[in-house]
Amino acid sequence: MPLPKKSTKTRLIKAALDLFAERGVTETTTKAVAERAQVNEVTLFRHFGNKHGLLLAVMEDSAVFAKLGQALLEQADPKVSVSQALKDYAEISLQALDRVPKLVRSVVGEAGQYPLENRLALGQGLTQANNHVAKHLAEVIAGVGWQSRFPTEKLASFLNSLLLGYFIIKSTSEGDELWEGQDDFLESLVELFLHGAIEPPMETNAIPRKKIVLDQVVDLPANLVRDILQRAKKLGRQDYALAYLLFGAGLSVKEIVNLKRSHLITEHNQHLLQIDSDTKRQVLLNKWIMGFRYGSSSSNPATQWLKSRKDNQPEMFITQEEKSMSEQELLASWQVLTEGFVLPNGQTPTIEQARQTWCVEMLMKGIKLEDLGILSGLAVEELQPYAQRAREKLAIEQAGLLDQKKSKSS
Repeated sequence: MPLPKKSTKTRLIKAALDLFAERGVTETTTKAVAERAQVNEVTLFRHFGNKHGLLLAVMEDSAVFAKLGQALLEQADPKVSVSQALKDYAEISLQALDRVPKLVRSVVGEAGQYPLENRLALGQGLTQANNHVAKHLAEVIAGVGWQSRFPTEKLASFLNSLLLGYFIIKSTSEGDELWEGQDDFLESLVELFLHGAIEPPMETNAIPRKKIVLDQVVDLPANLVRDILQRAKKLGRQDYALAYLLFGAGLSVKEIVNLKRSHLITEHNQHLLQIDSDTKRQVLLNKWIMGFRYGSSSSNPATQWLKSRKDNQPEMFITQEEKSMSEQELLASWQVLTEGFVLPNGQTPTIEQARQTWCVEMLMKGIKLEDLGILSGLAVEELQPYAQRAREKLAIEQAGLLDQKKSKSS
């Protein structure tokens, strides 16, 4: 039987991907793409509008960067050492990039000239790659009993950034004498991760390592938090409850996916959460978040979600198949909640920033650092950057009040 004929749109995307890889985005014309796909150039415009629209379709369809994470899945063998898994993944990733060097250089080098939707598509592709790698990186590390000193999402982003940066430098410049070759770079990369980012299980008589303290806190603006919560409310009760716990209780990803229905406690006209993680504690669910009220003494997004449930699953958050929600699925929900939102620095909000935002807001409301440590499960030294950020925001507020008084007296 003859093979089914590919659609015009599919042929155009395939032709564009091939030409972008051969010539780069700038040197590829819509006419050349149309000729390669054996269609009229008008047909290309009818489907995609212009070359940037075509590039957007190529990014979404091919997911060049997002597919790199599959390499680590193939290395997630408990018999393979962490160092070997990292090196194998790095080699496979660089080989994948090396197959389309012009496309990578062109997409990265010209990204500043793209419309916002193209930059968002590129960012989403990189985020997908990081999330995919984070999941399997966690499996590799846990499989040998090691642990990461950072959230695996950040670890994956750091790893991919180093690989992409090395590839860009290697493929665009000559005479770099820092590395003797790719093997030298990979060995240094693995060494950096093994001795700086991940660590073996601590021996019983070993001296505990000092906890990592954040150098900088990037909390989210109040209007963005409001937009995320409003979008969550429109998406459904579970999404609304998830966003509410992120910003109203400051929980980590691991803590949220481990919540049970029974962990929600109502007493003395307030709602509490029992957290059974490494730091067992109770956390109050805030009624007010960044100037807006989301709950009352009898009801809030979390209680409304649980009351609407018809299943018998003990987990607080579940999938559509009524199974316990995984960390990866929670991260996917966060992507939906924040899709299209961009911070002043041009980056998309990360789920860790929800907890940072909660910590900063609690300090601005006047809670003591030691008490916040009890609620958050974080050590006081880990909370110092949050205290600094809270002081910065309070200083700005104070300056604003003084400016208003000056305006009234003038």
